[in-house]
Amino acid sequence: MRFNAQVDGNTKQSALVWWLQVLTVGRNPKATLVRIVALCAVSFVTFKFVLLLIRIQGISMEPTLHDGQAHCVNRLAYMRHAPERGDIVSVRLAGPSVMYMKRIIALPGESVSFHNGRIFINGQLLAEPYLTEPCDWEHEPIQCGPDQYYVVGDNRTMPFELHTQGRAAREHIVGKLWL
Repeated sequence: MRFNAQVDGNTKQSALVWWLQVLTVGRNPKATLVRIVALCAVSFVTFKFVLLLIRIQGISMEPTLHDGQAHCVNRLAYMRHAPERGDIVSVRLAGPSVMYMKRIIALPGESVSFHNGRIFINGQLLAEPYLTEPCDWEHEPIQCGPDQYYVVGDNRTMPFELHTQGRAAREHIVGKLWL
């Protein structure tokens, strides 16, 4: 059995228009519009108040994070608990739009010192499995205040003086690395 249905040019054109409408706005344009508005609202709230997209600039966090990579910072990560040692955080150290990605190595009230490239917290050696290159940093103990965290990058091959690191007040920690 063979179907030889004849279709005129006008019917082909209306079928094409119908398929284009289905592909662009769906079969129910009102429902599609509601979905688009809801998606825009959720995206706006998420990227304005919850997630912050950051592009890494520089080599201070290598080999963990590389120059040019884009990552998300979760601004709500520390609403229920305080930042913890080992967290990679976004820190505002220099103005409202300049942020650094650093690792927290010391918590409030702790003392940090560097000897032969190793970190000592309150005189105890800190295990850092994320480091791959040795360093030669030397620095006397630095005391963190009651609301300060000591942050530093993972790339310790550069000289201590050239590395952006130090104490960061809790209010300068924007959030935790998410992606």
